[in-house]
Amino acid sequence: MPPPIALHLDKSSPVPLTDQIHRGIATAIERDVLTAGMRLPSWIDLSSQLGVSRGTVRIAYEKLAADQLIEASRSAGTRVAVRPTTPSGKPVHPPPPVDPGPFITLYRELTCGPGLFQPGIPSRESLPSKLMTRLRARSLFAETTGSPLYPDPRGELALRREIAGYLAVSRGIVCSPDQILITAGYAAGLGIVLRALGIEGRRAWMEEPGFFFTRQALSLARLETVPIPVDEEGLTVDEALRLAPDAALAVVTPGQQAPLGVTMSLRRRLQLLAWAADSGAWIIEDDYLSELQLQGRAAPALASLDTRGRVLHIGSFSKTIDPRLRLGFIVAPTAVLPKLAEVAACLAPPPGPATQLAIAAFMRDGHYLRHLRRTKRLYLAQREHLIAHLRRLGLKTHAAALAVLVRTPAAASDLSLARALFPFGIAPAPLSVWYQRPELAQPGLMLSVATAPIPQIARACERLRDAIDAIGAQRLTPSA
Repeated sequence: MPPPIALHLDKSSPVPLTDQIHRGIATAIERDVLTAGMRLPSWIDLSSQLGVSRGTVRIAYEKLAADQLIEASRSAGTRVAVRPTTPSGKPVHPPPPVDPGPFITLYRELTCGPGLFQPGIPSRESLPSKLMTRLRARSLFAETTGSPLYPDPRGELALRREIAGYLAVSRGIVCSPDQILITAGYAAGLGIVLRALGIEGRRAWMEEPGFFFTRQALSLARLETVPIPVDEEGLTVDEALRLAPDAALAVVTPGQQAPLGVTMSLRRRLQLLAWAADSGAWIIEDDYLSELQLQGRAAPALASLDTRGRVLHIGSFSKTIDPRLRLGFIVAPTAVLPKLAEVAACLAPPPGPATQLAIAAFMRDGHYLRHLRRTKRLYLAQREHLIAHLRRLGLKTHAAALAVLVRTPAAASDLSLARALFPFGIAPAPLSVWYQRPELAQPGLMLSVATAPIPQIARACERLRDAIDAIGAQRLTPSA
């Protein structure tokens, strides 16, 4: 058995635990405390030793492997890598790790998991994994034995047909398969649209609060984002017209607003469509979780009301099947389809045919709709249990789509609170990072119901209550 590693973690430090573990082991290797060939504990064993989540140690090990400091194999386990030497026999030290920047650091921190209450990850319990494995194996065989031709950059026709049929039934969008482009997830679809529209240097309406990845994407596309408040009817179009009447784009989540969960009213939808048609602006509809409406029927898509060809509808299978598929789609007006296809062909092609054909078969045989029904029943039960436990502990809650928002003390940092919970395998998302204007940010935690198994809810809620109480006690303690 490998010996235990002497690491001292400071859970109150602003430095993430992943970085502390990475730095501690890297330093031990550089100082020859851990020598070449020495076996390290598995990331499961080390997480138990340190009292942190498995995901935290796994990511630290991945960083060490990327730095070529350790290597892992099934037979030999995880060991310190043999480092190259100079002609004099001294080891060649690897270059210092490159700082990925604040956005990627936050991205990795919020997506590293897996953890309880972690948003953006679907439950594995309702997915028929054996069936999916068979479908993917069959599609992979068809891909590897077929003619080695370049695939259609718009995506496989079989999948585009299935999506068109599904959208007509579930989202009220009547479109042909030719109006659909398959993408490598929502992010790739957003990138294709922003590149194809050619509106660099213009202004764009963005929901406040709104998805921070989308906000960063608009910035990278050289658009000036104008945060527009959201109320119980969705994006406030009147306020948007007052703040930026010359905007060229609006990005909205009308089905279930991210992160507050409100559904945009019909009045606001018609007002938004009229603005786009009259001003020649564009609307990107991020169909965030709309097909996972837990109670009642999902509202029709905004694109279903568009008669002037101003809405580009972007969806994905990340929240319903698996984010690792990196599979999404765009439904676009015919006028912009040629440009979208050009961008897709030259800059952002879709995933390989095997993945697309497997999902097409999954949809064609009715498995996708049955999977959604099972998933919604599971999520609804988990949400009811979660809200009941939170209220029993005296916490203020608000159901928001697939999350439950928990209000936290105004004087405390919800980001610090989320970091304090992560060592216990609890990974809620801080609400404040969804705001563009810090002065308007409302502190809170987003607890996903998808990653809230009923047997673990009670203990996790108690941990959350303890963490909130501890943060509050620190704030009330007078400084020395």
